[in-house]
Amino acid sequence: MENQIIWNDRYNIGVDIIDKQHKKLFRILNKLFILEQRKEKSQWVCQEAIKYFKDHTLEHFQDEEDYMVSIGYPGIEMHRRIHNNFREITLPALEKELKLNNYSENAVNHFLGVCTGWLIGHTLTEDPAIASGETIKQWDNLLPEEEQAIMGQTIISQLNSMFQLDSRLIDNCYSGEKFGDGIYLRLVYTTKEEKNWEFLLVFEEQLIVSTLGSVIKTKSKAINVMLMNAARYTARQFVERIKRSFPSLEPAELKEQLLTYEQFQKAFEKDSPQFSLLFDTGKGYFAYCMTTSDTLPDEESEALIVNENAMAQVKKYLNQNQAEKRMLRHKKKILIVDDSIQMLKEMKQQLGGTYEVLTAASGFSAFSSIMLNKPDLILLDYEMPVCNGRQVLEIIRGEKGFANIPIIFWMKNMDQDSIKNTLTMKAQGYLDKSLSPEQVKKEIDRFFQKE
Repeated sequence: MENQIIWNDRYNIGVDIIDKQHKKLFRILNKLFILEQRKEKSQWVCQEAIKYFKDHTLEHFQDEEDYMVSIGYPGIEMHRRIHNNFREITLPALEKELKLNNYSENAVNHFLGVCTGWLIGHTLTEDPAIASGETIKQWDNLLPEEEQAIMGQTIISQLNSMFQLDSRLIDNCYSGEKFGDGIYLRLVYTTKEEKNWEFLLVFEEQLIVSTLGSVIKTKSKAINVMLMNAARYTARQFVERIKRSFPSLEPAELKEQLLTYEQFQKAFEKDSPQFSLLFDTGKGYFAYCMTTSDTLPDEESEALIVNENAMAQVKKYLNQNQAEKRMLRHKKKILIVDDSIQMLKEMKQQLGGTYEVLTAASGFSAFSSIMLNKPDLILLDYEMPVCNGRQVLEIIRGEKGFANIPIIFWMKNMDQDSIKNTLTMKAQGYLDKSLSPEQVKKEIDRFFQKE
């Protein structure tokens, strides 16, 4: 039997009613795997089996939410939002794909793969927070789910209308991870009440080349000044259409900036986003983030684009991008996962000269970064809250495409039991957090020299 998911103790969160339901969902998925491997299966049987899984999943969500209410779990709204994302976005999209493809083998396998990955990930990451009583605070300022859903559909509609792209929402909690070669644009509008509405748009370069490049028939396979200016004005039109969703946002003077990835990260982290959506357009990734703030962009460190300096700013930006690409081409890529923002900044500063450094402040954002960037090494905090280093490693090792990425644990408590655990989990080693950034860099240098 090729595909099966095996229940073991690491999936237990210590709440009997939830653990029993998780086990049941595992059993149902395994029956679906068995059914899919039978040659004599019929479409009707597949439909009924998938409906059975869906019904029990929705029943489990309701029971889990009732339990959270009964214990007064403080993170229930965020947890319910995660349920709703799967219940109202992921499952309907999978069901639509099944029907359009007449329950073909590929469509059923896709359904099983997504549901299995989601069930394992949710069981190992978000659900343990219920037992511990901890909350996930990363998305405190997100607008209500109804508005998220409307915004997602509005953007998909606009991408189709403007570029004829058949896009799909793949993450409604995009954490600012880097994907491919990106163009980062910031548009800031100020209301009469001096409240700033910031729109951060991220385009994968290949998306701009394949859409605008085909319209203006440039022979360039990379972004040039003409394409960049076309992208800027198209982005303005895009945001103007999206702004119609916000009646309170009156016409205002526009402030525009082209950002490096580091500047984008700072802007992203400064204020918690109200919308932070990631789309796969079929031609490349596109991210849409929106927030409000009371402070304007730093005009000295991040020069604003105005009519008088537009051409010079665009040329400078593209030259910087090309120089950065050349510099990074031969650099190893390291993902540092730690819940301390200060620690991430210190390590990025220390390692950035030698390596391309990616950062993630939680296990949740680490998964997205790994999927989008596939680093050469992961330096993983062992003692993170909610989704700890051990759980992150188990999920990574369970994914075929990422199972061989080297992982070094980053540990505060260097006791014998913790060290034994790291060695049994196929980690490449461990480092003491008491080491200075300079010492950590030497250890990482040694690791790559051995490799």
